[in-house]
Amino acid sequence: MAVFVALGAFLMTLAGGWTAQRVTDRRHLVLGLAGGLMLGVVGLDLLPEALEAAGTEVFGVPAALLLFVAGFLLAHLVERLLAVRQAAHGGEEHDGRVPEVGLTAAAAMVGHSAMDGVAIGAAFQVGGGMGTAVALAVVAHDFADGFNTYTITSLYGNARRKALAMLFADAVAPVVGAASTLFLTIPEQVLGAYLGFFGGALLYLAAAEILPEAHHEHPARSTLLCTVAGAAFIWLVVGIAD
Repeated sequence: MAVFVALGAFLMTLAGGWTAQRVTDRRHLVLGLAGGLMLGVVGLDLLPEALEAAGTEVFGVPAALLLFVAGFLLAHLVERLLAVRQAAHGGEEHDGRVPEVGLTAAAAMVGHSAMDGVAIGAAFQVGGGMGTAVALAVVAHDFADGFNTYTITSLYGNARRKALAMLFADAVAPVVGAASTLFLTIPEQVLGAYLGFFGGALLYLAAAEILPEAHHEHPARSTLLCTVAGAAFIWLVVGIAD
């Protein structure tokens, strides 16, 4: 049942990526929406789950928050190091952005989607009601995952075929994650640590790259509205799931 439900997440992820590539003539709106979706996913979905799952504190600070900050800083460090490396070797950049950063970010999105599949499988192990609730939440926000995966990969100057490949990998990941729960169980604290770390990296991309780019050439009110709408959509999904 969990794998069957994960197929819904597969289709929704592809639908999100398809939407992102079809509205290229409104690129600023796409980026504004992507930034809002990413902000909503981090603040309203990933961090609360990470805080609940990780549980422990280190010097008075929840471990999930420490890893959140570490993820943010590591994303910044990796981007800067790759940029310096590309410049030193005469590599190409896309508007000052390094394509490898986009691929790395998309790969992290794939990992997150695999964890979504694991969450579906684990919830169905608890009970049918819990499984259905988690499945609805995952399927709904996987549209945003597909949208963001394609947008991030393309924003950093990667070829369309690479963006589509990462989108397909992101769509398959929940199915693989759900199937894996038939053979293994991820400890809750490990899952919480991962979610905190990934949330920090995702927030860096949204705040430092996606949103500034959205408002760079088109500082329009409509772009801001798309950002707010993206965050509100995730709030709605989380609220329905709870």
